[in-house]
Amino acid sequence: MLLAIDITEKSFGDKQLYDNLSFSIEPGEKIGLIGRNGTGKSTLFNMITGDDTDFQGEIKLKRGTTIIASRQEHHGHESKTVLEYVQGDLPEFAELQKIITTYPEHMASNERKLQRYSDALDRFSQLGYFQIEDELEQALQDYQLDPSKLQAKLEDLSGGQKRMVELIKVQRARGNLALIDEPTNHMDYVAKQAFIRWLEAAQEAVLVITHDRDVLQTVDKIVEIRDGRAFTFKGNYKQYLSINKNQITSQVNEYDLTQRRIDNLKNDVIRFRKMKERSHDPGTIKRFKSSENKAAAELERLQQTEKPSFWIDQESAQDLGTKMTTAYQKYKAQNIKVDTASNVEGADRLLVQVDKLSLGYDKPLFEDVSFSLREGERVRLHGRNGAGKTTLVDAIVANMKNVPAAAERYSGRIMVERELNYGLYQQEIADRYLDFTLHDALEQVLSENNLPVNDQKIKQLLSDYLFNPQTDGAVMISRLSGGQKARFQLIRMLINDPKLLILDEPTNHLDLPSIEELENALIDFTGAVIYISHDSYFADKLGGQTVAIGQQYANK
Repeated sequence: MLLAIDITEKSFGDKQLYDNLSFSIEPGEKIGLIGRNGTGKSTLFNMITGDDTDFQGEIKLKRGTTIIASRQEHHGHESKTVLEYVQGDLPEFAELQKIITTYPEHMASNERKLQRYSDALDRFSQLGYFQIEDELEQALQDYQLDPSKLQAKLEDLSGGQKRMVELIKVQRARGNLALIDEPTNHMDYVAKQAFIRWLEAAQEAVLVITHDRDVLQTVDKIVEIRDGRAFTFKGNYKQYLSINKNQITSQVNEYDLTQRRIDNLKNDVIRFRKMKERSHDPGTIKRFKSSENKAAAELERLQQTEKPSFWIDQESAQDLGTKMTTAYQKYKAQNIKVDTASNVEGADRLLVQVDKLSLGYDKPLFEDVSFSLREGERVRLHGRNGAGKTTLVDAIVANMKNVPAAAERYSGRIMVERELNYGLYQQEIADRYLDFTLHDALEQVLSENNLPVNDQKIKQLLSDYLFNPQTDGAVMISRLSGGQKARFQLIRMLINDPKLLILDEPTNHLDLPSIEELENALIDFTGAVIYISHDSYFADKLGGQTVAIGQQYANK
């Protein structure tokens, strides 16, 4: 066993995060770590690495095990080049390099130093560090980064580029255990396939936080954090769905029986109390009082049972019997409430038309792109990162706003229905919201769309999207987790009853139940949808016309 996790308790203030959470990792095992947003997946990583020691329990690591983890923050590393940063985290690199570069100056004929220098050269070569720059340049290309970025400073990289650098670092380190957090967010389909190939071939054990179903389909085991505990499922995503269905139906049935028993006990307490009060014989009164106390004690014990979080994927839930379906719908975990109600104003209305379009900046990013979009239709923009998908979306939005687009139009045209009500989901939250609290940001969104602003409406939005209406409104937007930011983006996109939705990688950061709810809402949406997504499951659900953007797409 490589790692054994046994955490009896972990809390943040009054909120208990874990309660007897335990699982283990074997050498070479590939594990997908899933769970609803806010269940503590990233916190668990910090506990494994030793960055968070404020918990009860223990984490046992096999002696000599090297853990390599992706960082979320880069404080203190901003001025380093990518090469310096990656090299600094490679096992033994700094120590070996120091010996190789400094010993020749003073070792002379010192046999001890000569031997240490020779051993360092051998170890440096054994670890492949003499070829490290060439390897890293190739890895940068595999993940759509220019090899010249190897000499760029970390502070000059975008958030997505830093994520790729972290992934490259973890892969090249070749430790015994790799901890990777949401690796495929911001990846295109080529980069994602490169990551999946590495995951399948990697010799080290890998614990990866992800809700990317393409990645989960390749793991050996899935660990789900739910209700403060870890539930282990052997096999990949498809097997998880099957096992989860069986386990949840059993738990729902058990919980339903408990609730029925509670109802019966309530009636028993009332019945015994009345019978006691109507009795005159001391022995009979004593007997009914004893029965009342016994029923009340069991009732109190059962009422302390917390309702587990029940979720079964929609496809598996369709196979449940009528009785179980009723019970599951009654007790299933709360999900986000995505309202995509849209009234069709005109059948077959042409909303967007792109004709032989070429856009770019110093030069064209793509050429000769054409498509039309009518009410109720879906269009998927598909291509490599940097091919111009977001540039095209920005140009369409600029046209609807009747303002100049940032990109230069080299040829072709964009035509849109004027004053078209649209909703936009972007990968990054607009800077103007970052210094607001969540409550004030929602207030701003409502005002921008000329909608009534009141606390009741804001609290309802918070509740519908699984925020705590009493506490989360005071959290700064910049401090929200990735999943919380994604839910804010959904609110903003849908707030004005749009007839056209434009989505750029909407499943990034969302958990599995939320992705399913979004998919269902978009399927039911009567307006039109333009979307960018490298989630093959999501694209299969939404369907529609696929429009190839950029020359690189032809190399798929």
